[in-house]
Amino acid sequence: MPALEDPLEIGGVELPNRLYRAPLLECAGEGPDAAEALARELEPAAAAGAGLVFQGAAPVRSSGGRVAPSMTGFADGEFVAGLSTLTGAIHDHGGRIFVQLDHGGLRSLEAWHAEYRRANPDRRQLAVSRPPWPLRLLDRLGFLDVDARVLSTDEVYDLAADFGRCAACAADAGYDGIHLAGANMGILQQFLSPFYNRRDDEFADGVRFFEVVREEIRDRAGDLPVVVKVPAETEAPPFVRRAIGTDDAVGICERLDEAGYDALVPVRVSTFWDMSIVRGEFPARAWRDERFRSGYEAAFGSRWRAALVAAANRAEAVVYDFEPAWNADLARRVRERVSVPVLLEGGVRTREQIDALLGDRQRAGGGARAADGGRTGGDGRLGADSAPACDAVGMGRPFYAEPRLPARLLDADRDGGDGPTAVVCEDCNNCTVPQATGADGVCRTPDVLAERGRLARAGAYERSPDDDR
Repeated sequence: MPALEDPLEIGGVELPNRLYRAPLLECAGEGPDAAEALARELEPAAAAGAGLVFQGAAPVRSSGGRVAPSMTGFADGEFVAGLSTLTGAIHDHGGRIFVQLDHGGLRSLEAWHAEYRRANPDRRQLAVSRPPWPLRLLDRLGFLDVDARVLSTDEVYDLAADFGRCAACAADAGYDGIHLAGANMGILQQFLSPFYNRRDDEFADGVRFFEVVREEIRDRAGDLPVVVKVPAETEAPPFVRRAIGTDDAVGICERLDEAGYDALVPVRVSTFWDMSIVRGEFPARAWRDERFRSGYEAAFGSRWRAALVAAANRAEAVVYDFEPAWNADLARRVRERVSVPVLLEGGVRTREQIDALLGDRQRAGGGARAADGGRTGGDGRLGADSAPACDAVGMGRPFYAEPRLPARLLDADRDGGDGPTAVVCEDCNNCTVPQATGADGVCRTPDVLAERGRLARAGAYERSPDDDR
């Protein structure tokens, strides 16, 4: 069975190891300093040894489709060409970089961000079909502004072509591959989901859109590898009667394998943008932080509306408590049915968990029992006696807390302790909520930052040329 340090090939691109930084919101914007801002966010992961770095969601159109402020769009070829300094820096460290392409559809700023709506009153969301009734209800209650334009068949083809054009720009700038944001309630998930997709043309089969997007990328960007995130809407609320089940998600993955996708990332999500994708604690510190209060009011429309969003956030934190490697069972089922690599992320927090998920019995030892350690400990699904769940393992929020995290995970004996090599991230989610205001995704939790400082002083994040051999 493979070890974390073993290489992995995705669509002809060889990764030096099987650890990756999952896509996150960098909030680098589209100004002249975007490349430098992205490098500050992404280069430390490659410098510390990550085999693959995913750049977070990049909108495929010059306007609209952004799910958060300060996103870095990929529709302007001249702008994207300037990001070659970023890709070059990643390559200098021996790493690979893929960019995640996205369009928010009904999750876009024009639906939920009050200040953005006031500044862009004529901008409408793109929709796969008529918006479902919960979104229409929230519109009537004043919490959303759902003024969607349902895509015609020709417009669906135009949108797919935009993904292809952005992929071509990425290839010209030196990116090694593409990641499609097929989950987290973006428009790609909306095509797959029966909750959103009630079309009566060829795209009533949501996989058809993915097939067309793959063809567009191949035609415009050649052999550039494409990774896609695939949702199972297992976390949908009980009132949602039509959703992507686990069996459906496995079947979708089989079809995407046949369609020529080079790697798959199966994830358990909801039909809504909620904490099912960032399980953990209620981010009380972030909601109380005076630095962001005015930004919350601008985003949600008023102080009392921001308070209601915070209350909903608190309720979700109860429903979606932290769960170790919460996508492991789904990923394992997919891996048994497809011929391409399966990537796993979500709730992986120790080196022991990584080894168990990869099936590295020698390193994992007793599997779940060896990794048992409370919040970051094991789970029966992670045991070394189980079939491997994936071919590569990624983390997201822990990189906000430790930008150079791979140095510790790839040298698991470096910390000198008796317990499992665990991330310092506490899954408090105080890094994510301020991003609604356009703030950077960084760790702001004092105890976590103090521990990172201790590890830095102990040399835990340092690497030598020998570490890459």
